[in-house]
Amino acid sequence: MATATSANATATCLKPMKTTSNGSWQGDNPLDYALPLAIVQICLVIVVTRVLAFLLRPLRQPRVIAEIIGGILLGPSALGRSQRFLDAVFPKQSLTVLDTLANIGLLFFLFLVGLELDLRSIRRTGQRALIIAAAGISLPFVMGIGTSVALRHTVAKGVPGGPFLVFMGVALSITAFPVLARILAELKLLTTDLGRMAMSAAAVNDVAAWILLALAIALSGSGSPLVSLWVLLAGAGFVAFVAICVRPVLDWMARRSPSGEPVKETFICATLATVLAAGFVTDTIGIHALFGAFIIGIFVPKDGPFAGVLIEKIEDIISGLFLPLYFVSSGLKTNVATISGGQSWALLVLVIATACIGKIGGTILASILAKVPMREALTLGFLMNTKGLVELIVLNIGKDRKVLNDETFAIMVLMALFTTFITTPIVMAIYKPARRTPSYKHRTILRDDTESELRVLACFHGSRNIPTIINLIESARGTRRRGLTVYAMHLMELSERSSAISMVHKARRNGLPFWNRKQSGDQGGADQLVVAFQAYQQLSNVSLRPMTAISDLQTIHTDITGSAEHKRAALILLPFHKMQQLDGSLDSIGHGYHLVNQRVLRSAPCSVAVLVDRGLGGAAQVVASEVCYTVAVLFFSGRDDREALALGTRMAEHPGIQLVVVRFIPQAIGAMLDGNRDSVSIRVDANEIAADEAYIAEFRQKVMANNATIKLEQTAVGRKSDVVAAIKAVGRCNLFLVGQSAPTVALTDKNDCPELGPVGNYLASSEFSATSSSVLVIKQYDPAANPVGPAADGVEIYDDPDTPRTPLAK
Repeated sequence: MATATSANATATCLKPMKTTSNGSWQGDNPLDYALPLAIVQICLVIVVTRVLAFLLRPLRQPRVIAEIIGGILLGPSALGRSQRFLDAVFPKQSLTVLDTLANIGLLFFLFLVGLELDLRSIRRTGQRALIIAAAGISLPFVMGIGTSVALRHTVAKGVPGGPFLVFMGVALSITAFPVLARILAELKLLTTDLGRMAMSAAAVNDVAAWILLALAIALSGSGSPLVSLWVLLAGAGFVAFVAICVRPVLDWMARRSPSGEPVKETFICATLATVLAAGFVTDTIGIHALFGAFIIGIFVPKDGPFAGVLIEKIEDIISGLFLPLYFVSSGLKTNVATISGGQSWALLVLVIATACIGKIGGTILASILAKVPMREALTLGFLMNTKGLVELIVLNIGKDRKVLNDETFAIMVLMALFTTFITTPIVMAIYKPARRTPSYKHRTILRDDTESELRVLACFHGSRNIPTIINLIESARGTRRRGLTVYAMHLMELSERSSAISMVHKARRNGLPFWNRKQSGDQGGADQLVVAFQAYQQLSNVSLRPMTAISDLQTIHTDITGSAEHKRAALILLPFHKMQQLDGSLDSIGHGYHLVNQRVLRSAPCSVAVLVDRGLGGAAQVVASEVCYTVAVLFFSGRDDREALALGTRMAEHPGIQLVVVRFIPQAIGAMLDGNRDSVSIRVDANEIAADEAYIAEFRQKVMANNATIKLEQTAVGRKSDVVAAIKAVGRCNLFLVGQSAPTVALTDKNDCPELGPVGNYLASSEFSATSSSVLVIKQYDPAANPVGPAADGVEIYDDPDTPRTPLAK
């Protein structure tokens, strides 16, 4: 009998896998070896999750939804129902390696989450957010305990009582902080008062959830209650040790990593080794290795480049390769087939209802007590009901510690998936914060009231755009009594990367965007963008206001147009999607930025100018007294050319600007009918011609008569070559001003930038790249083509403090 038992044990013992194979030519199957099998598993997981993310993008679902669904599909609920598939791709002897890789990825991801969680922002959390967070935790926690009683009497018989109650309470009360931030960003609510409150409450909720999870893990041990107490005390001692002994070392390394200099490789290595060591210590204590990594991330200094470099070093490989393995590891444990029969499905409905009623109801009650309007309170409730990775961590720890069985685990995973999936569509349906900005008069540069204030929304991608934008602003500030107001909008792409949320936190610090007038001394040197704009504002009479737009490139144009409407801008200044290289050529920074400009041009509520930057004034800001530019206006005909001339007129007021106006007069209006492909082919409406003549006459009388430096040249053109020759004959010029819809044929064979128009496309082409002249292509606002309407729903902007707040911000 003993021999038979021994034989059966031997038969069921899995043979460990070797690391690498000898190759298929030697007769080895690569899937029988650990390394090639792990490579196949990683590649399969990435393909499945990315395809699902692409398919769910129209529904505006966060990527975590695709990763959870991908893990379930690869597990025994779908593809894993085929035993042949499981034995080939996910054999049991490979799961140890898979789980190890997944947990290493999760370890460093929790370190990244800690890096993004700023304790100072939690300490600054307002009373409203604290009340909402407390209610959003306590009520679902209590209701989760009640639900656990029903589960223990049905599908979870025999599980330990105390730990099961706590795990269920934690699982139902969690709000996924990173997932919530992603949903808010997708819905353009991240920087609204509602978004700020939701993020603050979720940050408090996140910290409380980790404390409760530590309690649940301590209680789930198989020892006596005294052992659980020692686990909790040892965990608290570990946190105190990190705060007292490890934090000063991290601060020292951060101070030794000044801005503008590379962070030493020794510091990076030491920090990552500390993360692993902390994980080992907390695992030894008995509260899971993830806690150690999370605590180290919290105590890493957030100021300066140190934290940012750490994120850059590990983020892509962790979030892109290793973290998806955790979702598959969870999916392999999730078997939806265990939910069978009316009782099980009724329990699933009960759990979902309990989670939604507890979280949404608690948040709504607390919000109403805090005098939040009902619609905002309802929206907050659904936002705070978002689950995600932290929920899966709780459930997997519970399953590993035998607190949750297979059926309960599957029920909880489906609950997390459902509550997160419904968040985006429901919030879109119930909350549409359209800002109905009153209509305003001056939407163009060309206007009857020449003494009125000119408002410009100047957009930029990064530091390379700054000198030219500042020099352009200096050139256009004029001498009018009310001058120029510029809203400098930093366009920042919100990608799928985790650090995008960290970027949001930095932008929102103290309620200000990329510069902070109240920076404290421990924050180190200010960003170079801050220095440039602050210095210029102090030296000029231009009013500069900071703004930051953080959104994905598919929708960031609504941030731009909505902000222009809200700020009553007359001109939107956009950077061209190509940057000048050392050899003078222009290289694209991405097709997405090209599409952004095209969308803004189609839907702008005011005039738009696209700046082709070839270094106006050089690589640094030019002092006002040293400005010495030649600006050429190429005037064909039409409203866009009149707008360009209006801007040139304003620039001519600057003592350092010499304005040259080149007016192109066609030799034959009907030249386009002669079949000559080289003809200028100008067809101009009679009303436009009359408007041109009237404006040119006014320009001569009121502008040129008072400024002898302005030159007006009229050039007769009949062929395309005449236009090109006339442009080249302008000579050395720092800036060309051209209208977008100049009535002439394309001046180049390749028209890859139609938004610049025929003349602008030529000036930005390789045929004209030998010059150092920058180009500003202007499109005048046309109320017939783009009627004035309310601002886009939920436009996401970071504004300066003078922006009026909604009642929610009181």
